[in-house]
Amino acid sequence: MASFQFNVVGYVKSPYKQKFSIPRQPGLIPEATGHLVLEDNYSDDAILRGIDSFSHLWLVFVFHETADKGWSPMVRPPRLGGNARKGVFATRATFRPNPVGLSVVKLEGIERKNGKLMLKLSGIDLLDGTPVLDIKPYLPYSDALPNAAGGFADAAPHTAMTVSFSDNASAFCQQQRQYPDLAVFIEKVLKQDPRPSYKKQRDGEQSYGMTLYNYNIKWTVNGEHNHVTEIHSLSE
Repeated sequence: MASFQFNVVGYVKSPYKQKFSIPRQPGLIPEATGHLVLEDNYSDDAILRGIDSFSHLWLVFVFHETADKGWSPMVRPPRLGGNARKGVFATRATFRPNPVGLSVVKLEGIERKNGKLMLKLSGIDLLDGTPVLDIKPYLPYSDALPNAAGGFADAAPHTAMTVSFSDNASAFCQQQRQYPDLAVFIEKVLKQDPRPSYKKQRDGEQSYGMTLYNYNIKWTVNGEHNHVTEIHSLSE
């Protein structure tokens, strides 16, 4: 059986510090911004010449947190509530024969900071520290197929979840200056309902926490409503 070895061209700096809060697909939360920091071997400005004429990019990446857990021919897609099994090649599940994924992101600019060449991105659905194997331009004329069938995931996911903020949490979002869209970002993450499927069936109030950027967010869920109770800064 043939095998190949690939070089990592860069790593993603993402607001998502844990898998729990990541949306199911890219582009669902435009406010999710981050960077792809290129490795030193690929930090020559020439490597990105012409890339700024494209609005979106494909990233080929590694599911690095689950790569050592093996693969399964059948998986339970979250989109189906975790109750139905599908062949792994009929899904975008992480437990694949080769732990690679494909994500389309919006290119917001090119930056160089502390000698590092990086791409500023938005609409990302990647875990912080995700290794990227390749970058390719998104071509609307060939990559966007409006008449394609989407199988069991034919439309964007939608929930009836609503979100409110405590006075303290709302004040925190307004007072911090680093991320002007922080409140909107948190709201959209929670409207995706990141809870595991089995917990969505439970009655009564549930308490959760997650890390976005360098903030710890705590909230409660009661029925279809999320209430953000606290937001705290974490030490870098």
